[in-house]
Amino acid sequence: MSLDKVVASAADAVVDIPSGSSVAVGGFGLAGIPTFLIEALLDQGADDLTVVSNNCGVDGAGLGLLLEQRRISRVIASYVGENKEFGRQYLSGELTVELTPQGTLAERLRAGGSGIGAFFTPTGVGTLVAEGGLPWRYDTDGKVVLESPPKEVRIFHGREMVLEESIVTDVALVRAAVVDRAGNCVFHASTRNFNPAAAMSGRLTIVEAEQVVEIGEIGPDDVHLPGVFVQRVVALTPDQAARKDIEKRTTRERTSRP
Repeated sequence: MSLDKVVASAADAVVDIPSGSSVAVGGFGLAGIPTFLIEALLDQGADDLTVVSNNCGVDGAGLGLLLEQRRISRVIASYVGENKEFGRQYLSGELTVELTPQGTLAERLRAGGSGIGAFFTPTGVGTLVAEGGLPWRYDTDGKVVLESPPKEVRIFHGREMVLEESIVTDVALVRAAVVDRAGNCVFHASTRNFNPAAAMSGRLTIVEAEQVVEIGEIGPDDVHLPGVFVQRVVALTPDQAARKDIEKRTTRERTSRP
């Protein structure tokens, strides 16, 4: 593989993602999501996707675009959030949804990228997370037709802990602030959220970069994600890099100081 991982466009980066793929997607809400890779995948046409992400965007933005076009068949996520279409498809039996505690989801992704098959955590012990019975899919009448299985629970250091399997996906789509041509990534502030863990989990990881620099311009101590986890880099234009949406903006009138 060439050390220079920059490809010509987002369309070129996702062109060979087949239908039926599992896709880990970085970001939280709309913060740090790979907006242009998602839109390129929408245009590319792949469907029957299993998406692993903290949530599924919002109506009309992010992963919500793929949901609206019925391109996603299963979601592994932490919460439904502001996306009304996500909730509607789940409750009407159109979508399989595996809800997972947020920290557990992050660790499942990180563990997958680290070659760890499974791990024990106290999160979820004594709940349906461990005991099984979480509704994964409904039918059109609202009856549960698929539910989570029970998981192994063991005691470590005097505490009960539940076994959680790691996640490895076919593809990972992430966004970073600064990326060098070898794929070493730096994330800005809260956009560091799920992006490193999602990137680690993908067999093919694609990064959209707000800024691409030459190899050596990022100090080793400043690298948040080593380039070994990245196969393709897409350089955003300045206008694209400046596009940073937010789920809900709350403001108040500015008052003058006395």
